[in-house]
Amino acid sequence: MRGPGLELCHRARLFLDGGELVLRRRSGERRFAVGGADGIARAVFIDVVGPDLEGRMGPPVPGSWGKIQFQNGDGGLIGHLDLDDWLPESGELPKGAVGGEQLLVRTGMSALLSAAGIALHTVRDESDPMVASTDSFRRGLSLGPGSSFPYWYWGIRLTAGAVWFVAVSIIILSGTRAPWLILVSATAAVLAPVARLVLRLWTRVRMRRYSPRVRARISPCPSGGATIRFRRDTELRIQDKDLVLRDLSGQEIWLPRGGSHRVASLVQVLDHTGRPLGAELRGSDGQVRAVLPWELWFGGPGGSASWSEFQREAGLPASDHRLSRRGSWPKKSFAAGLGVLPATAAEARRVSRFPGTIAGMSSTAVMIVSPLLSVGQGLQISDTHAAAGDTAILLGFLGWFLQAAPYVVHQLNSRLRLDRPIRSKEIVS
Repeated sequence: MRGPGLELCHRARLFLDGGELVLRRRSGERRFAVGGADGIARAVFIDVVGPDLEGRMGPPVPGSWGKIQFQNGDGGLIGHLDLDDWLPESGELPKGAVGGEQLLVRTGMSALLSAAGIALHTVRDESDPMVASTDSFRRGLSLGPGSSFPYWYWGIRLTAGAVWFVAVSIIILSGTRAPWLILVSATAAVLAPVARLVLRLWTRVRMRRYSPRVRARISPCPSGGATIRFRRDTELRIQDKDLVLRDLSGQEIWLPRGGSHRVASLVQVLDHTGRPLGAELRGSDGQVRAVLPWELWFGGPGGSASWSEFQREAGLPASDHRLSRRGSWPKKSFAAGLGVLPATAAEARRVSRFPGTIAGMSSTAVMIVSPLLSVGQGLQISDTHAAAGDTAILLGFLGWFLQAAPYVVHQLNSRLRLDRPIRSKEIVS
């Protein structure tokens, strides 16, 4: 997660507490009894990769890699979840890269169900009789970590959008120049960029609540070609309970240091001559969870010291793996860490911006057009209703400024400073 979603990395958990399954999210906790007449009696693993959902606006919504349904003794649906929502590195992997028992192990679901004594049934067809109905009357509760954006933000954006659309439709279709209606549309138009600015501040304030103990921060020591942004924003963070990989987009991947789904070993990969190619963080069953390309992390000045510190503070069993003469590394993109450095400066600027909603450019287009309409409508009534017209024009320009200012600042800071290559001995603050 990144942006507001980082709070979920700190807060969201699905765990066992006594005889109850507990879902903790930003909004609070929900508890589910295990066993008994109305409690969870079984879990049905639907090992099917779901199709992407095509929407009218924005990019396609990725389908699930596989689902778990929690059911009572009669097969009634109590709750459900998409397993990739609970896999830290899922955002870095191709859809369906991990499935079956491997997916259950990586997420920790196998150990959780075993500890709770919940029987697991696996099906590979969504029409299987064991799959509970998900119609509008029996959907059950979603046991996902929650939305990256808080509900109040969605509420403001949707309400303001609906009010603006209705007001503008009336103005255009009826040809009215009612000052109060123009002021309503102008106010609704400015609420979207105001809400986004408030969300930025809200995110900063909320993130200050979470301060897990950090044992070490390992900054990359690239051999060359990296930028100030990469050196400043990318890090490995070793916490008491998690090992965190942060990239320059602000995304953090939290890999647990405890439990059956923990990062259990550290492997240094060498080519046939003994030259380091990278390091692998592996799970308890040998699965590669994350990779660290050597030239980016430890290949430059200070890299040897960083590697030694990482080994010492991570406390993982370490080993070497030498490839054959024809061997290549990494072989598959089934682990996080390969995309830690974007190929171009333009891509780095794009991914490091404050995250947008799933509507993508459609939402941005509305936020650009609506203040423009406010200015135009204000000019139309400025001769007959000066106060209302001037207010609408002011709100329109304010909306434009609040929309454009963060983007312009980000672009200028990126192009003039952050996207420059690191000079020798340059200190990054």
